[in-house]
Amino acid sequence: MQHKVALYTFGVFVEPADHAANAGFHERNDPNLAAVERAAGFVARSGYEDEPGPSCWGKQVFPRFYIERGDGWSPSTLSVWIDLESPMAFAYFGLHAEALSRGREWFRKPEWPPYVAWWVTSEHRPDWSEAVERHEFMHDHGPSARAFNFKQPFDARGDETSIDRDKVKALADRNAGLMPAYR
Repeated sequence: MQHKVALYTFGVFVEPADHAANAGFHERNDPNLAAVERAAGFVARSGYEDEPGPSCWGKQVFPRFYIERGDGWSPSTLSVWIDLESPMAFAYFGLHAEALSRGREWFRKPEWPPYVAWWVTSEHRPDWSEAVERHEFMHDHGPSARAFNFKQPFDARGDETSIDRDKVKALADRNAGLMPAYR
């Protein structure tokens, strides 16, 4: 049975979502979502309720760390990748890496994991509720085969593993040829 990596990310803005301080985030959001769909190893991502784009994978919910300030949402993503190295190559290089480098301008310093990864079978599409449950599980119990991060990854059999850094670099180089830098 073939497996893929599910990845959930979550952040909380320092200011309400529509505050001018978040303009840089909003300017980069659509280009980043377009770039992820061209990234090496990307399989699919959930869209968001009542927004154009991919279908939403279940009702969008947020972890208990969510702070409601009248804007009704917090930045989060849910995606599926062919392996561990592919989301790393996208997240830490290129367009998305530039946005990450500015994250302190937009997001509260988290007291929770900023992301969680876990393995799913090729036939399984994770939903928002599953993602939130895995996220909270990792926060409460630390990385494990059930919910992990790139610092302490597990393989699809549930064994601790390591990231192939050379593969990450090769994938990042491939992505760089497909994606323009943010201007």
